[in-house]
Amino acid sequence: MDINELFGKNVRERRLALKISQETLANMAEIDRTYLPDIEKGKRNISLKIAEKIANALNVPLKDLL
Repeated sequence: MDINELFGKNVRERRLALKISQETLANMAEIDRTYLPDIEKGKRNISLKIAEKIANALNVPLKDLL
């Protein structure tokens, strides 16, 4: 499993634990709602800024998603 897949898996698990939709998380992280599914699947090579936005929206330290 590469870093993109691991990050995406951890984002998805945390999002599901919080019982929020992809659209809700995307809005909270201020990213496009169509971007998040590819992140969760590990198909996107995202920037650290986007990773930080997602971590902040999930209320976890970035390192916990890596």
